[in-house]
Amino acid sequence: MEPEKTFRTLVPRKDELQASRPTESVALPAAYNLTVSHVPSLWDYWPIVLRHKWTILSAMLVALLVGTVVSFSTTPIYEAVGRVVINREGADSAALKTSDASGSDSYDDYMVAMDTQTHVFQSDAIAKLVIRKLNLDSDPAFAGKGAARGNSAPIASREIEPHQEAALVAKFHGALQINSIPRTRLLEIRFSSSDPSLAAKAVNTLIDTYIEQNYKTHLDATTRTSDWLAQQLSELQMKVEESQEKLVRYQKEHGILGIDEKQNIITSRLDELNKELTAAEGDRMQKESVYRLASSGEPDLLSNLDPSSPLVKLRSQEEDLHRQLAQASVHFQPTYPKVEELNQQLAAVQADIKAEIKRLATKYEKDYLAALGRESLLRASLENQKTEENQLNESAIEYSLLKRDVESNRQLYEGLLQKLKEAGVLTGLRSSNVRIVDPASAPTAPSTPNLPRNLLMSLVVGLAGGLALAFILESRDNAVHSLEQVRMITALPSLAVIPFSSHPRGRSLSLPQAKRLPQATTALASATRPKSEIAEAYRALRTSILLSKTGRSAKILMVTSALPQEGKTTTSVNLAIVLAQKGARVLLIEADMRRASVSKIFHLRSDIGLSTILGPKTIPKPEEAIHSVADVANLRVLPGGPVALHPSEMLASPRMRDLIQYLEPEFDHIIIDTPPVLSVTDAALLSALADSTLLVIRAGMTSRAALRRAHDVLAHVDARIMGVILNAADFTEPDLYYYGNRYGSYYHDSAPDKTAQRE
Repeated sequence: MEPEKTFRTLVPRKDELQASRPTESVALPAAYNLTVSHVPSLWDYWPIVLRHKWTILSAMLVALLVGTVVSFSTTPIYEAVGRVVINREGADSAALKTSDASGSDSYDDYMVAMDTQTHVFQSDAIAKLVIRKLNLDSDPAFAGKGAARGNSAPIASREIEPHQEAALVAKFHGALQINSIPRTRLLEIRFSSSDPSLAAKAVNTLIDTYIEQNYKTHLDATTRTSDWLAQQLSELQMKVEESQEKLVRYQKEHGILGIDEKQNIITSRLDELNKELTAAEGDRMQKESVYRLASSGEPDLLSNLDPSSPLVKLRSQEEDLHRQLAQASVHFQPTYPKVEELNQQLAAVQADIKAEIKRLATKYEKDYLAALGRESLLRASLENQKTEENQLNESAIEYSLLKRDVESNRQLYEGLLQKLKEAGVLTGLRSSNVRIVDPASAPTAPSTPNLPRNLLMSLVVGLAGGLALAFILESRDNAVHSLEQVRMITALPSLAVIPFSSHPRGRSLSLPQAKRLPQATTALASATRPKSEIAEAYRALRTSILLSKTGRSAKILMVTSALPQEGKTTTSVNLAIVLAQKGARVLLIEADMRRASVSKIFHLRSDIGLSTILGPKTIPKPEEAIHSVADVANLRVLPGGPVALHPSEMLASPRMRDLIQYLEPEFDHIIIDTPPVLSVTDAALLSALADSTLLVIRAGMTSRAALRRAHDVLAHVDARIMGVILNAADFTEPDLYYYGNRYGSYYHDSAPDKTAQRE
């Protein structure tokens, strides 16, 4: 500073001071009325899961333990299974056949039939019969503690209360499950019980009871059918008798003998004569042909006509004599006695042959004439019979009608009589369309509890409960954890993310006090550990401020926070250090005159400072209260001084404006460390003097309501907020894992320390 300038001479008037401040109005990226729209995705919820992973794992472990305890403490339940096939009505039984009994069912009919049988199996009537047959009211495995102990008599022989029976039926239905196997006619019956033998008996008894009831239903239907058929037969029998009387009366009146056409004498006689005439004609023609052959006189032909005739033997003798005569004629003379004897024998045989031929011819002639006469007689009789048949046909029309009526009535009567006989036989048959495929057997292993399934379900329930609890905790967690939450609440840009500070590992510090004061070590990290993550983060903050696109000046910077312990002082100190390290002239003003944090960090005297400059008794020059910092060139610190009674009034006084106006030309950057916005009004008052305001929040500690309220307060007084600084960020958090990867690849200083970064 120039020596001749004094604090008093540089105090301008109020209007001059206002005119000297920048008047341009830079639009905020989003005011407190702006609503930031964001469509969440599943990936947005992943950080919540990671943040509450131990809660989720604990819930899963608890659910797994509960599932294990419940599984081992649950009474084992056994499930017996039986299967039956439901055939179509009349498919495999001797029941009365209907016209559509062999027709194929449509799919809708099949579904209706299977649903019907399923509901019949689950009917209360069937359940009551099974309960009575098995005496389930006295079985502890079924009735439980309410079983009728010591009472083994059947239920049918003793009384049972209606409400007790209703409870037993309800419990039976609860243990029963019937499923229809798709695209088949099979029904699967399941029954659950703590007693495996009882479960099997219940299924088998249920199937037997259903088959018995089904048989009784068919039997009742058959009995009713038999009664109806008997009544109809009685009426039909009278009709048959009346039609037969009319037919007989008509036959007598018209001379028609016999009951039907087959037994009619005239018709029968005509048929017989026609057959006999045909036979006589054939016989006559045969005998005529034989007669003509016999008239030729050829012995050979006659021999063939009647092989049993003596002519065959005579012809043989004739041939034998001719052979003997020929042999004798070779050796003897014709006069030889033997030759003469042979000739005499031959002549006698030939005479006999001629006589036999004549006799046969006469015989065949007589046979022919007899056949011819018989044919003539039969032909005459046939003609006479035809005349009588023609007379009979004149009355055949009425006879046919009467006869047809008799036959139709008789056929209907015989058909119904056959049905009645079948119904009578069916009453003694036990047929049913239900067939047992797999009878139930006592299960060897319980169906419940299913330990693997229960454990899996426990894990699923625990996971769902843990996720629900995680989201509930997240909804109740009102703290700000990420830059995304900052943008959604304030719509302000994020200037920097400051990680947890780290302690040095056995190396000397540049500042004399750093080695003895852990708190100072954290606050002076940019100077003592320039290669640490936190120092790099503050240098990134410096770059964001200097290259800010908001158009705001970085000449006078005010650093504040919503609430105490959020790290505004540490941010102010380190920001001042990194700006000074760049070569700029920096002044750090400790405007928090209630808590002298900056003075403690730099170990400055508290007897003189800002409170003495702004007080009623001012020192001649402000330079007397400004201190330099060892090992940090270009950095000056104006401590807060003694604790003032009314610091807000001092900061709002014209003296404070005059002081800033006085110091502004001498420094490139003036950083004002102020109290929290929501605690006192100091920050709101000083925001009018600053070119830009930096709002510091602590990750995981600053609530959303506090951040929103602090932003509203500063916006209400037209504070020129440059952006938000997220302090003490845990890079292991899912929301900030990217920043941890970014810095961690270059800086591995030491373990994090949260407590040293709260000032």
